[in-house]
Amino acid sequence: MNNLNAKQLTDYKEKGYVAPIDVLSLEETKEIKKEIEFIEKKWPEELVGLGRNNVHYISPIFDQVCHNSKILDAVESIIGKDILVGGTTLFIKDPDNKGFVSWHQDAKYIGFEPYNWVTAWLAITDSNENNGCMRMWPGSHKNKIQEHVDTFNENNLLTRGQTVQDVPLNKTIPNVLKAGQLSLHHPMIVHGSGPNKSNTRRIGFVIQSYIGTNVDQVIGKVYVQQARGKDSFKHHKHTKRPVDLMSKEDVAIRIQANKELSKIFYNNAQKKGKY
Repeated sequence: MNNLNAKQLTDYKEKGYVAPIDVLSLEETKEIKKEIEFIEKKWPEELVGLGRNNVHYISPIFDQVCHNSKILDAVESIIGKDILVGGTTLFIKDPDNKGFVSWHQDAKYIGFEPYNWVTAWLAITDSNENNGCMRMWPGSHKNKIQEHVDTFNENNLLTRGQTVQDVPLNKTIPNVLKAGQLSLHHPMIVHGSGPNKSNTRRIGFVIQSYIGTNVDQVIGKVYVQQARGKDSFKHHKHTKRPVDLMSKEDVAIRIQANKELSKIFYNNAQKKGKY
C-alpha cells in the first residue's frame, strides 16, 4: 500500500493540497502522450472543447491511470476505501499559447456534496512555472466558498472563466511537478495557472474527481466507475471500463456523459463558453 504518510496528511489538512507524489514512470507517461497524439491525429475533433472531458471512457490507457493502485492508495488516505471515479479532464497548453486557468475553487461549480472528494492532477509532461503549472493558495480551503465572477475570457481554459477576485499572489505557491508525479487538492482550495511560455507542450491529466460513494451530485447527474470498495449509496449511474480505443458504445457513453457535465458546469450561466 502506498498510503500518504503523516507529513503528507498534515500538508493536505493544513495547506489544502499535497505534492509531489511519485506515481508513474517516464515510460508510462510517454505511452500516455503517444495515446493523446494518436487520438489527435486519427480523430482531430475528439479532444477539443467539451471533448477534453472523460477521455477515460474511450481509452483503456487513460482508464488504467484512473484505476492505478498508487493513486488510489493516496486517495483512500483522504476519502476512505469506497472510491468512485467521478470524471476526468485533459489540460493541454501548447507552446506559447495564451491559455490560462483563472483563480477558482472546484467546489464552486462541480456540484459534488458533501466534500468527501479530492482532485488528482497528474503531470504527463513536466509542469513548472515557465510552462504554466498550477499555483495554490495554501490554507484557502479553510474559508467558505468565495464569490466567482464569470468572465468568459477566450483564453481561459475554464468553462465560464469563473474567477475569484483579489487573490494575494505573494501568498500563492507554484505546484511544480515532474512527468509522472501527482498532486491531490481539496475541493475548496483556491488555485489557478498561467500561460505556457515554453517551447514544448504542457499536459496534465486531471481526475476531477475521485469521490466517496456518499457524495451526491446536487446540480445534475454524472456517470461514475467503481475504483475501489463498494457503492452502497447508489447516487450515480455506473459505467463499464473500456476495452478498446474509441469503441462505438464507449464513444456514445462519453458523449452523453459530457452533455450532462456541460449542464452542470453551465448551471445558471448567462451564456456558454467553448468548453
